[in-house]
Amino acid sequence: MTSITTEQLSATTSLLRFATAGSVDDGKSTLVGRLLHDSKSVLTDQLEAVELASARRGQETPDLALLTDGLRAEREQGITIDVAYRYFATARRRFILADTPGHVQYTRNMVTGASTAELAVVLVDARNGVVEQTRRHAAVAALLRVPHVVLAVNKMDLVEYSEPVFAAIAEEFTAYAVELGVPEVTAIPISALAGDNVVEPSANMDWYGGPTVLEHLETVPVSHDLAHCHARLPVQYVIRPQTAELPDYRGYAGQIAAGTFRVGEDVTVLPSGRTSKISGIDLLGTPVDAAWTTQSVTVLLEDDIDVSRGDLIVPTKDAPATTQDIEATVCHVADQPLTIGHRVLLKHGTRTVKAIVKDIPSRLTLDDLSLHPHPGQLVANDIGRVKIRTAEPLPVDSYSDSRRTGSFILIDPSDGTTLTAGMVGESFASPEPVRNEADDEGWDF
Repeated sequence: MTSITTEQLSATTSLLRFATAGSVDDGKSTLVGRLLHDSKSVLTDQLEAVELASARRGQETPDLALLTDGLRAEREQGITIDVAYRYFATARRRFILADTPGHVQYTRNMVTGASTAELAVVLVDARNGVVEQTRRHAAVAALLRVPHVVLAVNKMDLVEYSEPVFAAIAEEFTAYAVELGVPEVTAIPISALAGDNVVEPSANMDWYGGPTVLEHLETVPVSHDLAHCHARLPVQYVIRPQTAELPDYRGYAGQIAAGTFRVGEDVTVLPSGRTSKISGIDLLGTPVDAAWTTQSVTVLLEDDIDVSRGDLIVPTKDAPATTQDIEATVCHVADQPLTIGHRVLLKHGTRTVKAIVKDIPSRLTLDDLSLHPHPGQLVANDIGRVKIRTAEPLPVDSYSDSRRTGSFILIDPSDGTTLTAGMVGESFASPEPVRNEADDEGWDF
């Protein structure tokens, strides 16, 4: 492929955020390196550094996995530990890529990488087929409502490019993903090491007539437009310059989580419920008539009402209900278990409140997607259903309506460790909960 010009890049407006996932040694980093290399998205000095590092390790050809495995421990162990973000572009689209770890203890990093993704590439080693970690990653993608999933059956060169091997793996994974509720699965047979069907079509698999990985990434529709979701502005900071030039200035700054705000619009501040009207919007110090998702703005209101960090500004006609009782599906990411009666901090947007885990109705069994009722606790990498009571009312959306304001994290109040990532309202059909009589002394809400 030819490199693109500055003019072409500036004209490229379509952006796809995607994440890679899979088990250890399935070849995620090699796939990403091959994708960057063959799409001409690697700088000359980066490629030279990889060639030198590969030569020092006694490898005859460049190890393209080193383009993404940047930590010293990753290079020494040959595994991915942290989420590696890469930005690249072709003439057709811009990309933000999250290369996530495959080891089971780093599943939490996959949750991080996929939380904003519109597509997930799940790799499977053609020799091993679908394994437990493959099923876990498919479940996480389904829970996070990633709209597109690519099954990349890698290392086809090690199974002699066998069509029956690919077909069996694709059928098993697709059936599992459909049962989870994944809306779309595209299966592609590849060899990341040899470059088959990554950027260029493979001469070794003439039985496959579908797109290459890059072709699919360039053409998959990106339909989820946050600018048309319910408008939400979590207040990050209250600006009071108190200067001679701006004696009465009072602005509420933050990044718009979803939707569009316009001057003159009636708004409500939650959880207080106070109402006002937008009198102005400042974007990078310049007044504008409207602002939308991901823009960082300062909103001015006609009335001098009490607004603080952690409040949520929403259109009055489209305000979510506030509640102290939250039911959600969660992925537990900490080593310490989450138990019934656990006292935690719940962070939702820019607001953090005390909370108690009132019940754990079910845990998902990944092998057959059955529900284990009332497990009592969730351990690292478990996916389950929880009921939480918060000390203060929160304005939460359903995760299916807004991935930003329908999500939260639970934090250990003693040391600040992130315990759990939650999706409000998302559910695998769970059994009726059992009432818990946990000791709530000191946290009585």
